[in-house]
Amino acid sequence: MPDPTSLQVLLRRVVDAAVDELASATDRRADGERKGQYALDLLVDGPLVQSLLDAGLGVLSEEAGVMHADRSLVAVVDPVDGSTNASRGIPWYNTSICVVDDDGPLVSIVENHVTRERFEAIRGQGARRNGVLVKPVRAPELSQAVVAINGVPPRSMPWAQFRSLGASALDISYVAVGALDGYIDFDHEAHGVWDYLGGLLICRELGVLIEDAFGRELVHLEHDERRTPVAAHDLETLERLVDMRRSVASGDTLH
Repeated sequence: MPDPTSLQVLLRRVVDAAVDELASATDRRADGERKGQYALDLLVDGPLVQSLLDAGLGVLSEEAGVMHADRSLVAVVDPVDGSTNASRGIPWYNTSICVVDDDGPLVSIVENHVTRERFEAIRGQGARRNGVLVKPVRAPELSQAVVAINGVPPRSMPWAQFRSLGASALDISYVAVGALDGYIDFDHEAHGVWDYLGGLLICRELGVLIEDAFGRELVHLEHDERRTPVAAHDLETLERLVDMRRSVASGDTLH
């Protein structure tokens, strides 16, 4: 079994190749094989998945499904997270990979294709941003916070500002390092595990809290299951964000 440092080197190499592969796309708006999929997703996914399989890992990919899930290490892959942004030339899209073992997320990488900003984590060894070890930060109270969202909030929320950026793994990684103060998913059952798992490990290594709004386990290896991730720097803020999301689901009035 590869050690975590060797896995990290592998993921860097695979992501570098993914960046080059996407750069070769000539028609970024071309459709893929199913609704909501772009041809660019498949262009990146094929060689990326093959490299991971050749290295002896199992794979759970958004595009290709589950392969060799019985292997001791399984890479959860979003080849192009934020593919609509990528198709339109909006510079907020990434490749996200998280390797999982029997104890959960072990090694992850989230890299912006345009800026080449790279977030990495190894379980128990902290998280890095562009190779520099990140220190945990304290976020402001919610009334002063800038919160990233997915989907559309149905009414005004009690934070200072929000951003809807369109690439969950990057959004969550930015929460982890303190550039954003929280994350909440307002879509209904929209996130596969590949959307958030890379960012989840980075959050955990920095003490940032992340959970499903409806109490389900976020770490799983089921392609068809969906979750509603919420992240914050402290328990009080997390609980308020979770309550907001649940209230929206039930139609209750927020206070």
